[in-house]
Amino acid sequence: MNVVFDLGAVLFAWEPARLVQAHLPSHAPTDAAAAALGRALFHHDDWTGFDCGTRTLDDAIARMSARLALPAESLHAMLDGLGERLAPIDVTVAMLEELLAQRDAGEPLRLYYLSNMPVPFARALERRHAFMRRFDGGVFSGDVKFLKPEREIYELLAMRHGLDPEQTVFIDDSAANVEMARAFGWHAIHCTAPDKLPAQLQRYLPVSTTLSVSNPRLRA
Repeated sequence: MNVVFDLGAVLFAWEPARLVQAHLPSHAPTDAAAAALGRALFHHDDWTGFDCGTRTLDDAIARMSARLALPAESLHAMLDGLGERLAPIDVTVAMLEELLAQRDAGEPLRLYYLSNMPVPFARALERRHAFMRRFDGGVFSGDVKFLKPEREIYELLAMRHGLDPEQTVFIDDSAANVEMARAFGWHAIHCTAPDKLPAQLQRYLPVSTTLSVSNPRLRA
């Protein structure tokens, strides 16, 4: 069985609303305003161009600042070096470590990642977190110039590693990304609560592979 992980909001905390509340409080006076500003920042070509490696961070910040009338210095403080600050989610990283250990013990598992992640953030995650270097492979959008849910990025991972669709389960917090994975023939889990993921994933794994699903701990 192949298990393919998204990273943001699955293995690493990704909370745009909290980011803008911390760095742009006057522009996000309520939770609803913070959520709306997070969408305006990160669900736009200004950001996705940086995500897929066709725009520099400085260019992305200049565009976002002009489009949304936001102070560029605050955007720099929020975004520059953000890859160094992304915190692992305890419960899902513990689950990944269990899967890695069972793979290393001979279970028929292969573990991959498929992430929309700009190159500087990707390199920071690889450098700072040992578990990132233990995957059997993976694709970052910034390295390949494709973004989920574009079909090409799924095809690229599948071709590189010879993934059998019927033996592949994909985990992502984005419904659109999950839908594309299913259209591509993969099984998929829409991860909306990381503490529930071990139980959700268990049903797809070989019967000899078990996960700890009790008393999960979730980093806020």
